[in-house]
Amino acid sequence: MDPTESFVLVISTGGTIASTADASGARVPTLDCAALVARAGVRTPVRTTDAVSLDSSAMSLAEVDMLRELVRASLADAHVTGIVITHGTDSMADTALALDLVHDDPRPVVLTGAQRPADSDAPDGPANLRGAIAAAADPTQRDRGVLVHFGGDTLPARGLYKADTEALRAFALTSPEPLPRPAAVAAAPLAGARVPVLAAWPGADSELADALVDQRPDGIVVAGLGSGNVSTAMGQALARALERGIEVVISTAVARGEVSLAYGGEGGGATLADLGAYSAGFLRPGQARMALATALATGTDPARLLGA
Repeated sequence: MDPTESFVLVISTGGTIASTADASGARVPTLDCAALVARAGVRTPVRTTDAVSLDSSAMSLAEVDMLRELVRASLADAHVTGIVITHGTDSMADTALALDLVHDDPRPVVLTGAQRPADSDAPDGPANLRGAIAAAADPTQRDRGVLVHFGGDTLPARGLYKADTEALRAFALTSPEPLPRPAAVAAAPLAGARVPVLAAWPGADSELADALVDQRPDGIVVAGLGSGNVSTAMGQALARALERGIEVVISTAVARGEVSLAYGGEGGGATLADLGAYSAGFLRPGQARMALATALATGTDPARLLGA
């Protein structure tokens, strides 16, 4: 490649797009970035790098920190027109938002992956990667922040969620329209942050919530019910967390819509908000966790990064 030529940088992290079946039939990442690009058959000038090779369910905050720094350092090269990151679908939306929160460059960063493994009879990864590279090279995608290109859709990171376990158009937005992006914050290390997700269920007792509070996490994200409610006993435990200075963000297990925190009672979202809990807005639990961890690491008001 001509050293003066502009190019799209493709970074691989593993995931289904890079996976083939092992002797037992289980899918494991085996293909490197160069092999993925070769299979995609792109004409756009591309350079490749392998960051890590893992299933995205194993993506820790340390890997998120690494990707944030790799993207920042790579964009210091003026020849880079955009960046593509191949990634597993399990936590793609979470990583996308984590990158978007600190992305202050007009050039697009586009995540993509696959629902079918590379050795499938009809893999979807090559087409997804071609589309992602085209989006990263497209001047009209500038100033949109971090994007996900998947199944023909190019969607913003904020409010993204995986909507189907198998469909090729796997991702959707929780909101009717794309959400405004808050101003980017300077990246600070997330590794070591303790921000667990607590799932609510009807009539839950306080045992798990109390055990979690006793661990003194940095923050708690609640996968609540409806528009942001929990049982009475869980609400009482979360009130104790707030009394101890633990930040609490309430999201929901419902696929679409805003977390309004409108209901009273000891497990109601309005009651918990009065005690200091934050609404996750349109962010689902995984993205809310990234927003809260980033806010805590950077000393930013969580409400600003949550967009609530």
